[in-house]
Amino acid sequence: MRWQMGRRGGVEDRRGGGGGMGPVAGGGGVVLVVVALIGYFVFGIDPQQIMSAGNQIGGSQPVAESQASTGTPSDEEGQFADVIHTSANDTWADLFKSGGERYRPSTIVLYNQGTQTGCGYGEAAMGPFYCPGDEKVYIDLDFFRTLDGQLGAPGDFAKAYVIAHEVGHHVQKVLGTSDKVAREEQRLSKTGANALSVKLELQADCYAGVWAKQSNAKNNWIEAGDIDEALGAATAVGDDTLQERAQGRVVPDSFTHGSSAQRAQWFKAGFASGDPNSCDTFS
Repeated sequence: MRWQMGRRGGVEDRRGGGGGMGPVAGGGGVVLVVVALIGYFVFGIDPQQIMSAGNQIGGSQPVAESQASTGTPSDEEGQFADVIHTSANDTWADLFKSGGERYRPSTIVLYNQGTQTGCGYGEAAMGPFYCPGDEKVYIDLDFFRTLDGQLGAPGDFAKAYVIAHEVGHHVQKVLGTSDKVAREEQRLSKTGANALSVKLELQADCYAGVWAKQSNAKNNWIEAGDIDEALGAATAVGDDTLQERAQGRVVPDSFTHGSSAQRAQWFKAGFASGDPNSCDTFS
């Protein structure tokens, strides 16, 4: 991916020294991230509880949150996150404008290990996430090493898919979709709420595909193999793949994000059309 040509809109950088810092977590950090992700996707366990347990048995320890800086990071990983997030916001601003609506851009926050959010205290073990309370995307960039080394999804476009998916959740917030789903989930059984959550996540995957199509039309930055990298990431975080890895069996009623095939399918649907109207996962 020729991402270096992309526009930099700035990030909220809460990492030590404002960027360019290596991994802070101890030896157990990456393992804990994988365990936490499996616990979250498969069993609905709060990843923060898993990280807390890891800390008690000698895992990585929380570090004090540094003062945030705003602007373009000095390190390559931070610049990559900045470019992709900015591109996603630019893409959705253009799409909203073409429909006669105004888009409210999200903010991306880079941090190490843990940070305060509008949704409570967020930890790296939760993986990248979107907080609707403050409309910010949160990511500890060490997750990209987990995505590559532990989850088997290497490549810069795999990373881009992750960020675009989280911005997809912001689009759902702006459109009111996520608030509607949250209200509906309160009235449903656990199985029904899980099924609705899957539809929300698959739509965010489709929105990531829409971004990929639209941004490439503007920047011509996709290279051979990039889409396969995104599909590899979507497959790696499918509920069935993680369940098989964690417990050796698949329980579809417990899915909260969708199967690997579903996640890849909806990303491809968004990329094929470049049209958010093709992302109606709820019908």
